[in-house]
Amino acid sequence: MTESEFVPKAAREEQLAAVAAAAETTKEAVNFSDAYSRLDPEKLDQDELDRLPTPSGWRVLVLPYAGKKTTDGGIYIPEAVQEQNSRTTVVGYVVALGSEAYADKAKFSSGPWCKKGDFVLVRPNAGTRVIIHGREFRIINDDSVEAVVDEPRGIRRK
Repeated sequence: MTESEFVPKAAREEQLAAVAAAAETTKEAVNFSDAYSRLDPEKLDQDELDRLPTPSGWRVLVLPYAGKKTTDGGIYIPEAVQEQNSRTTVVGYVVALGSEAYADKAKFSSGPWCKKGDFVLVRPNAGTRVIIHGREFRIINDDSVEAVVDEPRGIRRK
């Protein structure tokens, strides 16, 4: 399967569970680049996990979606372009929620707009941007989430 093919969220979760089970049985540490390529921050080793900020209050920690490293034809996309795409993306992976995120029942009467592990649409300049382990993370307000998406590929800023 190529990176550009659509993979439903349930299938992605099954694949990630299989990878996690394999890593657990072999006790192999997965580095940050590997975790990022799978968009699964749970694969970070404990030292990297300890250095991730815990969002406070109503904030959400999001890992921006970087996109593909090669085109559908196999041409390598330069790292500078990949970095620019990551900075300007409107799609992110929810890493963690603050203790008060979506707790305001008056504001979020239908319940939380997203949960840990969801891909979400956010405004391109939303939140506080921090670089951790060489990758950008954003800390956004819970009401900055515009939508939840099943597949981040193909979504880009106009």
